[in-house]
Amino acid sequence: MLANVTLHPTAIVDDGAQLGPGCRVWHWVHISGGARIGAGCSFGQGVYVGNDVLIGANVKIQNNVSVYDAVTLEDDVFCGPSMVFTNVHNPRAAVVRKGEYRRTLVRRGATLGANCTIVCGSTVGEYAFVGAGAVVSRDVPAFALVAGVPARRIGWMSRHGERLSLPPSLPNGGSSDATCPATGEGYRLSGDTLTLLV
Repeated sequence: MLANVTLHPTAIVDDGAQLGPGCRVWHWVHISGGARIGAGCSFGQGVYVGNDVLIGANVKIQNNVSVYDAVTLEDDVFCGPSMVFTNVHNPRAAVVRKGEYRRTLVRRGATLGANCTIVCGSTVGEYAFVGAGAVVSRDVPAFALVAGVPARRIGWMSRHGERLSLPPSLPNGGSSDATCPATGEGYRLSGDTLTLLV
C-alpha cells in the first residue's frame, strides 16, 4: 500500500511493503517487502528497512540508518543520523545465525541520538533519550537519559525532550518531584523509576 506516500525517484520500495499515508521516502532509501510502517513516517537519505521490521506512526529516521530484521519502533520514535541497530549478538562471517536474531524494541517517543548503537536484545523505554555516540547494551528505563560507552543513566527527560532537575537515582524509599520546563507536566522519581503525574 503506497497511497498518499511521497517517494523520491531513487527510492526502492519492494512489493508487499506497507506504508501508511503521509510517509516521505527520500533519496536512495530501500524498504523491504515485509516491512510494516505506520502513517506520517519520514526516511532520510540512505535508509534501509528490513523485512521483519515493524514501525509505528510518525517515526523519523534520519540519514544512513539501517533498521535490520527483528527491530520494532513504536510511534513517535526518532532515530538520529547514522545510528546503528544490530540483530546478531555474536556475529561471524563464516557462521550463519539468521535463526538467532535477538529482538530489539524501542518504545513510544524515544530518541536515539546520532551515531549511537543499540545492541540487539535491548528495550529502550518510552520517551527515553539515548545520547549521541552512546552504546546501549541493556534495557533503558522509560524517560531515562543515557550516555557513554557502555551507556549509563545520567538523568531523566520529559515527554517534551527537556532534561528534568532530578538525580540519576534515589535511595530505596526516596522520592523527588520535578516539572518539565516547557510544558509544566509533573514527574516523580522513586528509586530508579520515573513516572508522569496525571
